Amino acid sequence: MLTSECICTHLRRAARGVSRHYDEALEGFGINVAQFSLLRHVRRLDQPSISSLAEAMGLDRSTLGRNVKVLEAEGLLALAEGNDLRNRLVILTEQGKARVLAAEPAWEAAQRSLVDNLGEAQRDELVRLLEQLA
Repeated sequence: MLTSECICTHLRRAARGVSRHYDEALEGFGINVAQFSLLRHVRRLDQPSISSLAEAMGLDRSTLGRNVKVLEAEGLLALAEGNDLRNRLVILTEQGKARVLAAEPAWEAAQRSLVDNLGEAQRDELVRLLEQLA
């Protein structure tokens, strides 16, 4: 492995490893960690607009739109018209609610194993540093 002082290189490598860890935990549920996160955000925000969901997730609208389309095709999300024609609402379907509920224990186990590996103090410091960089 190449050694590098590049923060971006280290963050990207770590992000891939962490995503892989969660994806493996969620493998039996037919969703990856990005999709799981999107479903949980929709549940938490309760029928957000695409714009407010994109902002909450730190994604641009086009990236979010592509991810929503995939989950909509699987019957996990639905789109509805908002107050005006430019505003679409994202709705978690009953199937989507059931999928999130079923997958949450696997996500929690993946989360717990990472915290156990780091320790709570280092986890808190990592979160603080990542928020500072964001």
